Amino acid sequence: MTPPQPELELDRLATQLFHALEKNGDVLVLAESCTAGLIAATMARVPGMSRRLAGSFVVYQIDSKVAWLGVSSDTIQRHDVVSREVAESMATQALKRTPHATIAMSITGHLGPDAPAVLDGVAWLAIARNGRKTISAKLQLKPDSASPGNTAENPCRIRHARQADAVLQALSRLSEEIFEFTRGHA
Repeated sequence: MTPPQPELELDRLATQLFHALEKNGDVLVLAESCTAGLIAATMARVPGMSRRLAGSFVVYQIDSKVAWLGVSSDTIQRHDVVSREVAESMATQALKRTPHATIAMSITGHLGPDAPAVLDGVAWLAIARNGRKTISAKLQLKPDSASPGNTAENPCRIRHARQADAVLQALSRLSEEIFEFTRGHA
């Protein structure tokens, strides 16, 4: 059975990312909230990824972000759990707690349906690298409303579509960052 088209794109991106990590000798660690480990699971489908993926902190709850990663509860209260500041803290703390990693990526977001309107479908992604400034990006996650069954009455499908979009955007952004880094150090 042939995988659906979005899954093929995820596999292509994960394979591309693996080769970039391999070429640079990088080891990646993840800190995932709204994706709940799906970025790591997608990457782990690529043979040999264990050489380049240290693991993933799945910190779905605020208390886990604070206890496991050391994200400041004050930062969360001041900026909200879905913010650039929290995403950047998650990435830098994951990198600090994984000494053999050279790069970290984090993601935190609201998938809905009970999110505040201004944050519904919003995620923040951050990438930290040893010796470089942490970068971040705001993502707008698509609910894939064009697909049958993805309506407000079916919040599970919307969340599933947004998680898949988050993984796709995260892998794309990380690949871009690694290629940019490689070009700058060639």
